[in-house]
Amino acid sequence: MDELRQLGARLRSARQERGWTLDDLAERAGMSASTLSRLESGKRQASLELLLPLTRQLGIRIDDLLEPRNRDPRVHRDTIRREGMTIAPLTREESEVRAFKITYHPHALECAPQTHDGHEWLYVMSGRLRLTLGEQELVLSRGEAAEFDTTTPHRMRAAGNRPAEVISIFNTVGERLHLRSWDAE
Repeated sequence: MDELRQLGARLRSARQERGWTLDDLAERAGMSASTLSRLESGKRQASLELLLPLTRQLGIRIDDLLEPRNRDPRVHRDTIRREGMTIAPLTREESEVRAFKITYHPHALECAPQTHDGHEWLYVMSGRLRLTLGEQELVLSRGEAAEFDTTTPHRMRAAGNRPAEVISIFNTVGERLHLRSWDAE
């Protein structure tokens, strides 16, 4: 019954992908936040009576919360092209940690620094990356890595006339702000 053990984590991930708090989803589904918290942590056994209102509010099927035993390990997600970047997802949507291969193209429009909750880790695979972090202006070259608190204003772009290819890792909050906010445009 490994599938049932992962149900709570998948439920939490679906809630967090929408930017909802425990209270937000619990209220929408007509249950207490403590019941939802116990479901997500695996301390309460899931029942159809509890799952149906939750999945309706999340816009998913109960089957989406249950992973098949022999699932395909490959990641099948579309590449995103936006604002001078090409973003290739390297992890599943339900993963708690999100990893992306991001290509920053030279001569892209310069965006304003942004802030959000979380942490970001990045590794430069090729080219050079200009990282503005607060008042610091850094240029990272192939093989260099950086880790920073994303509540510090930050932005990244290619340095020079060649693209910069980067592996970026962040939590679901960081992924939503970097990628999902563009979906509204």
